Amino acid sequence: MAAAEGSDVSAGPAAEAGPQAAPGIDAARLRVAVLRLARRLRKHDLAGLTPSQLSTLATVGKFGPVRLGDLAAAERIAPSTLTRLINVLESEGYVRRDADTGDARAFLVSATDRGRDALERIKDEATSLLADIMTTLPPDQLAALAAALPALEHLAGSG
Repeated sequence: MAAAEGSDVSAGPAAEAGPQAAPGIDAARLRVAVLRLARRLRKHDLAGLTPSQLSTLATVGKFGPVRLGDLAAAERIAPSTLTRLINVLESEGYVRRDADTGDARAFLVSATDRGRDALERIKDEATSLLADIMTTLPPDQLAALAAALPALEHLAGSG
């Protein structure tokens, strides 16, 4: 799935003539631009983590301590896949597992200081990189981007 999402094959003229989400907005062109920007922002040091490991750590950092089953659901991955991710993150010192005092069969996963530090550093690096990229935009495009920010946040599910 990730390869298809990051593919630039659809970036040609056919993509620009793709389906319209709303009058004047080419959904395929927007998708390609968002994916390219996301890929560009990922091209920095991820503290030795894969994108899947980073996503899992970020979710634990945001919602933890969290049960493994809830974390698998939040990440939309199979519990067995999550277990492998957590094993790696735990062995690297980014997360820890503790018994759930409310359920002896369950574990809670939380970020360690090292995990929280890595998340903060990655966030700061990506924000700095984006700020640098934005300096290349002319004032009218910066204004358009500022005006579009609420809509982009809504589309991303964070607004």
